[in-house]
Amino acid sequence: MRVSVDVVGEERREVNLPETATYADLVRAVGYSVHEVTVLVDGRPVPEDRTVDPEREDLRVLRLVKGG
Repeated sequence: MRVSVDVVGEERREVNLPETATYADLVRAVGYSVHEVTVLVDGRPVPEDRTVDPEREDLRVLRLVKGG
């Protein structure tokens, strides 16, 4: 499935995922670890083990940890 995700502070990305992908798979597909980001669906955090709903329009990855 093709999913469009807004990586907050960066750009919107399109990723290809298997039909049974979880939000943890989505996080890895955009290049992050589940330990440094959270996924927001319609403004609310979702568990990393939940299956991705490709129909959701407001899908964001919010980086919680940044080096510096």
